[in-house]
Amino acid sequence: MCSIHTVIPHPLFCCCYETLNGKCLALRTNITSFSKAMSENGALPLRGKVLTLDTMNANVKKVDYAVRGPIVQRAVQIEKELKEGVKKPFEEVIKANIGDAHAMGQRPITFFRQVMALCTYPQLLDDNKFPEDAKNRARRILQSCGGNSIGAYTTSQGIDCVRHDVANYIQRRDGGIPSDPDNIYLTTGASDGIVTILKLLTTGEGRTRTGVMISIPQYPLYSASIAELGAVQINYYLNEEKCWSLDISELQRSLQAAREHCNPCVLCIINPGNPTGQVQSRQCIEDVIRFAAKENLFLMADEVYQDNVYAEGCAFHSFKKVLFEMGPEYSSKVELASFHSTSKCYMGECGFRGGYMEVMNMDPEVKAQLTKLVSVRLCPPAPGQALMDLVVNSPQPGEPSYQTFMKERTAVLSALAEKAKLTEEILNTVPGISCNPVQGAMYSFPRITLPERSINEAKAKGQAPDMFYCMKLLEETGICLVPGSGFGQREGTYHFRMTILPPTDKLKIMLNKLKEFHQKFTQQYS
Repeated sequence: MCSIHTVIPHPLFCCCYETLNGKCLALRTNITSFSKAMSENGALPLRGKVLTLDTMNANVKKVDYAVRGPIVQRAVQIEKELKEGVKKPFEEVIKANIGDAHAMGQRPITFFRQVMALCTYPQLLDDNKFPEDAKNRARRILQSCGGNSIGAYTTSQGIDCVRHDVANYIQRRDGGIPSDPDNIYLTTGASDGIVTILKLLTTGEGRTRTGVMISIPQYPLYSASIAELGAVQINYYLNEEKCWSLDISELQRSLQAAREHCNPCVLCIINPGNPTGQVQSRQCIEDVIRFAAKENLFLMADEVYQDNVYAEGCAFHSFKKVLFEMGPEYSSKVELASFHSTSKCYMGECGFRGGYMEVMNMDPEVKAQLTKLVSVRLCPPAPGQALMDLVVNSPQPGEPSYQTFMKERTAVLSALAEKAKLTEEILNTVPGISCNPVQGAMYSFPRITLPERSINEAKAKGQAPDMFYCMKLLEETGICLVPGSGFGQREGTYHFRMTILPPTDKLKIMLNKLKEFHQKFTQQYS
């Protein structure tokens, strides 16, 4: 049934237009005629889209972020298929691809959520269900916010009282070495701070382009950011045979080779390591600092897993602490930015996007530019800043929440230590899988031996062999891992990264399914 709606008063649209089943018919025809006529008269040329793959920023096309890449996209599709009733050889997808603790079932720390509830809905300050120390933290944070509201913008560098609390925390952590609140920048997770510092450092063209030294394997934030900014990625390889240790001779080799084609300016260290789970010794950190001083490199220390240390004989040493204990020859010279986050450790509060960075020995004029740069984005999320304050200003002995807080904190870290050991033990029982001890962080990065036939089939499909392996694992078992090729690895070796975050019972099931799959995969392609 046709219905007449209106008449458009234009010589090219002198007819009425009609709709049939909700679709405009005549109007579409006349608009096409109009466009063609105007184009012929030179008034309105026909053009394609302004933004295409050919016209877009070429650096963005080089960005790759394996942690949320094709494997994860397929995992999301499979979850939808399961909900729609599609039959699979499994009942759920286990996402062991990313360090998202709460998504894996870890419960939030009670004290943190109490204070966040109070900050978000201050009327609860009159509720007797909340302990007084939680109320005191909330009042102090709210009093530092515009209009006493966590919904207000904060200063660009971050809420003043939170930056002071961060500085006090660092000073306690490092045995009394002073920390200046003016050197603290609150950030949208550690990632935001890392990218911001890389922006300041990236410059030049051709052989003068900034070179950034990153460990291989590495966390893809670094390779992605380097690509986006147009800097040069300089790979240095961790030693898998020595539990992913860092050798200064390898740093030197990498640096010398890079100087042939770029200007190396930055050395990035992740400690404890992601994806490899190693914890650097104090001696190693000293050697890295001496290397950075000798070669005049800016040091970036990603220390977001500083509470995640499990292996006997291992301990976390902050780069700042070691730097100052090495004396003024180093502490007054080496430029350092260190990073922490609310997302990892025992907190696992990824979604709040809270973090901080501390800068040391930064040129005052550059520091002013840093402050300007962070001002462009107004401020980090105020809830994330508030949560960061609770991490660095947690309940103390004698406060009402202390015992519960310590009980929950200890339980999370103890469970992670148990799961780190369990992961290593089970994986090392599988012929063709070799797993280094998970000394810290939240991941294992096992090496897998793949049959030649599977390697050839993967290459025929245009896939990396470990991507082929992980995709088949997902389709057959529902386990979502990230192939080692997404993090970088030595030529001819294959790995995958898996998080140790699932609950212990689910982790055991996952590891046993992985064991069965690997044996079946090996038989199939042998």
